[in-house]
Amino acid sequence: MGSIVERALLPWAQRMKNQVNLPVRLSWGAGGGASLALGDFEQPMVEIRVRDPSALPLLIDPGLDTLGQAYVEGLVDVDGSVADILAVAHRLAESAQPEAGLLGRIRRRFGHTRESDSEAIQYHYDVSNAFYAQWLGEGMVYSCAYFEHGDETLDEAQLKKIDHILRKIRLQPGQRLLDIGCGWGALVLRAAQQYGAQCVGVTLSKNQYELARERVHAAGLQDRIQIRLQDYRDVSDGPFDRITSVGMFEHVGLDHLASYFGHIRRLLKPDGWVMNHGITSTDACDGETRHGGGHFIDRYVFPRGELPHIGTVLRTLQEGGLEAFDVENLRRHYQRTTQLWSEAFEANTGCIKPLLDEKRWRIWRIYLAGCALAFENDEVALYQVLCRPAGQGTAGLPWSRSWMYRE
Repeated sequence: MGSIVERALLPWAQRMKNQVNLPVRLSWGAGGGASLALGDFEQPMVEIRVRDPSALPLLIDPGLDTLGQAYVEGLVDVDGSVADILAVAHRLAESAQPEAGLLGRIRRRFGHTRESDSEAIQYHYDVSNAFYAQWLGEGMVYSCAYFEHGDETLDEAQLKKIDHILRKIRLQPGQRLLDIGCGWGALVLRAAQQYGAQCVGVTLSKNQYELARERVHAAGLQDRIQIRLQDYRDVSDGPFDRITSVGMFEHVGLDHLASYFGHIRRLLKPDGWVMNHGITSTDACDGETRHGGGHFIDRYVFPRGELPHIGTVLRTLQEGGLEAFDVENLRRHYQRTTQLWSEAFEANTGCIKPLLDEKRWRIWRIYLAGCALAFENDEVALYQVLCRPAGQGTAGLPWSRSWMYRE
């Protein structure tokens, strides 16, 4: 393999050294006996070890998709901190030939049947509850936290996120709340315990459903909370006073957003409130991140997931019969959240690896660290959009946002 790799990599390595001067060493052969430097550094921060010649096309014309594929498929091994590895990957992707970046600009549309959506959700969320517990924190909340001051622990910030949402929707005792994509039940538990709400939570993940029901039973809240293994499109027992959707609408599909919001509108009382909290693309054409990554995520992490631009969100919710009342960008908060998830994942690797095969461990390791970098670099964002039914009068509306925030 040595001569093949060297002939293929030598011109590229020299070009990288001249253009970007990275603290990276490429090595191959038995025991990493041969190597090339991609920069003028005595000690590299990252070492890429080529294990298979089929990695060469993925390295020579790199994008985030192809580099991620080479790592996940075990064609290369990478040594270094995960933050350094991702920083190097971005620099390499930026140096790729212009046409290589087109992969990240292809806009895909997927059909979203109940069956296909259920399969996609179970692929991502039903890894195991024990796996998620190693890095999500005690509350088992898999969505953007809210750092009111910036120095909160992850668990503190997740609790503040839930309260931030429940204050925004002005949840009152006795009101009926639907949580679409309820996860392991953290929001409905808080809504019932602290706000006195009657709650319904729906999820397509069997693992989430089972653990959420256990948590409701342990809290003695069976009379206030119902957890269902159900598609949101099959919820028909409205009306609800309040509806929340947190980290779920990324799975709906771009072509289905108007009908998604329309179904929410039909389930909502005329004076009700809705909170839609989800990841958005910063590509105004509903595309991918600037240097790719979309195909990697679709292939390995979130099958059939599609990220709309915030403009698309606002247009389609209006088409669905809702009025946007308040819009808040929490991109900085999700950067911090995913950074803490990645750090916990790294710290608990010894406990996590026995729960996964090697390939899936690599997928999640690079995915979590990559998310933190993507939010930091404004490649994706997180918006909370507070809505109410369109066409209503203004009587009873608050004059300011003061009710949303503690004084």
